[in-house]
Amino acid sequence: MQAVKLLTFALLLAYPLAVWLGLNYLPPGTLALALCLLLLLRLALEKQQLKLLTLPLLAGLLLSALSLLAKQQHWLLYYPIVINLSMLGLFGYSLLREPTIVERLARLQEPDLPAEARPYLRNVTRLWCGLFVINAGMAFYTAQFASLEAWTLYNGLIAYLLMGLLAGGEWLYRKHWLKRT
Repeated sequence: MQAVKLLTFALLLAYPLAVWLGLNYLPPGTLALALCLLLLLRLALEKQQLKLLTLPLLAGLLLSALSLLAKQQHWLLYYPIVINLSMLGLFGYSLLREPTIVERLARLQEPDLPAEARPYLRNVTRLWCGLFVINAGMAFYTAQFASLEAWTLYNGLIAYLLMGLLAGGEWLYRKHWLKRT
């Protein structure tokens, strides 16, 4: 069961590349059908985290089902917007209900974070919210106005690089900051 969860996660992570390949090389509707089945499988596998993942998975299922039924494959390009807005909602909500998502993640590695770290981690959470706004905006822009190649480049590479740079850079800075406190 865990292997199937990992596989579906990896496939969803490769979503932009799958869309590019599917729209360029598969018969119309094949990709939308495959995505519907993948998202249904992921929904079925998520029992404990269903509340957290329900909205983005259902939105993806809706987009892929409508794409299949209406024969409008461009609707598949809007899923990265849903994901980024969902993450924005999750991180933003955690600013209202402490601890923030970033603090929770930081405490997985550093359970004894000093109290002075909380304002810093709130600011990092705000930074993540800003990145999700930028990514959602770029995902919308590329879906509406750019070529499929530009959409794939941004949503399948650049957005991941930006998130990786933020996560890695913040982790390195936090390690340095903790040594000084």
